[in-house]
Amino acid sequence: MKMNTDHVDTILAQWAKERPDIDSTPMAVTGRLAKVTHAVSQAQSRVFSEFGLNMGEFDVLATLLRSGSPYSLTPNQLLQALMLSSGAMTNRVDRLEAKALVYRQADPNDRRGVLVTLTATGSDLINQVVVKHVDKGHGLLDPLTLDEQALLARLLKKLLIAYER
Repeated sequence: MKMNTDHVDTILAQWAKERPDIDSTPMAVTGRLAKVTHAVSQAQSRVFSEFGLNMGEFDVLATLLRSGSPYSLTPNQLLQALMLSSGAMTNRVDRLEAKALVYRQADPNDRRGVLVTLTATGSDLINQVVVKHVDKGHGLLDPLTLDEQALLARLLKKLLIAYER
């Protein structure tokens, strides 16, 4: 089965012609990763916007949901989970609180601390969004067989582990 060519093939051919002295093969991976990342991000953003959210707001709500009942985390726990600055986290929580999707409450384990907690509305919303998000993910990966998806996940994990060290 002959695969179609893509834009990266054109770029690689141009580099091979213009600079045959350099090995441009890493561009085959990095260029495609960049293009796929952009396409996935755009598709996910469209899903989130259907629900009045952006990707950052989705991340906060999804992190709270994944944390399990009572769906509460300290701002510091959210910061660690999402790898954000405290200012960015505060802005996200403020926006979600204004939408009545989360609320801040005193932390019973720390008199000076607060917890960020999903509201019932926030819980209902994120449970709807995550279903649509996962469905979109299945659609985005449809061109690959299940075995290919598993292989790609393993290879990307290997790269990510190396970068996280």
